[in-house]
Amino acid sequence: MASPTLLMRVVASAYSVAEKAATIVRNVMATGDLGIVEKSGANDLQTKADRLVQKSICASLARKFPKVTIIGEEELPPDEVDEELIEDGHCEEILKKTCPAQYTGIKEEELVIWVDPLDGTKEYTEGLLDHVTVLIGIAYGGKAIAGVINQPYYNYEAGANAALGRTIWGVLGLGAFGFQLTEAPAGKHIIVTTRSHSSALVNDCISAMNPDSVIRVGGAGNKIIQLIEGKASAYVYASPGCKKWDTCAPEAILHAVGGKITDIHGNSFQYNKEVKHMNSAGVLATLRNYDYYASRIPSTVKQSLVP
Repeated sequence: MASPTLLMRVVASAYSVAEKAATIVRNVMATGDLGIVEKSGANDLQTKADRLVQKSICASLARKFPKVTIIGEEELPPDEVDEELIEDGHCEEILKKTCPAQYTGIKEEELVIWVDPLDGTKEYTEGLLDHVTVLIGIAYGGKAIAGVINQPYYNYEAGANAALGRTIWGVLGLGAFGFQLTEAPAGKHIIVTTRSHSSALVNDCISAMNPDSVIRVGGAGNKIIQLIEGKASAYVYASPGCKKWDTCAPEAILHAVGGKITDIHGNSFQYNKEVKHMNSAGVLATLRNYDYYASRIPSTVKQSLVP
């Protein structure tokens, strides 16, 4: 068997690194001391888990793949990373998969990894633990081509015998794994949107979709999981606020199963290392029927959101 390509080695490592991250997230919660810091306000928080997980992910991947660009959400001082935060394992199952032909020749310096160490921090601090994800997105040529989403608290309400946590991963052209792909009920328009960053614009846009129901949850990773597991038919967020590290991993997984994510104007997101971090024209994502939702976005909403 040919030795695994760089991309599959990065994804296999990111899988193990995300599992380590989940352990850190759970351990910090178990101590009861979250070390909460407000960044720009009460809805923009950072905890000890955000800080430790980012150090763990970035240092672990940088040690293995030193020429890859890694961009994390948290601005942290470049101090020495404790060895116990380093994860050098990988997922053997991923290495057994065949890399899509278009990605076999990728070099380390051509990859950009976007890291959200704890997506849904506010929900984490409030005990809404199933909203929380760890996101590692892998981009090449400005496109999200692979991603890992870990849910540290998946199954946390399922009883003492349930396995806690899961890792979902995907590569464009290969597929996505670790969950059961399910489509939302046919003919139903179920919108998933922000829980803590609502506004008149966000709500006007949702109303224009004529939804049967609206689900409000935290975390971009969590919202994309609602789409791929059939709990919602569209993720609609007509506001700035989402950043590239929020959307890179979820985009790769959604695209790997035939879904679509853009800004409110229908523009694709770019993930090259020079790009601005904010997705300032919002988010529209679906597993199926993208055009129905895109066609219903009011022109007033589009005029309010400049890419």
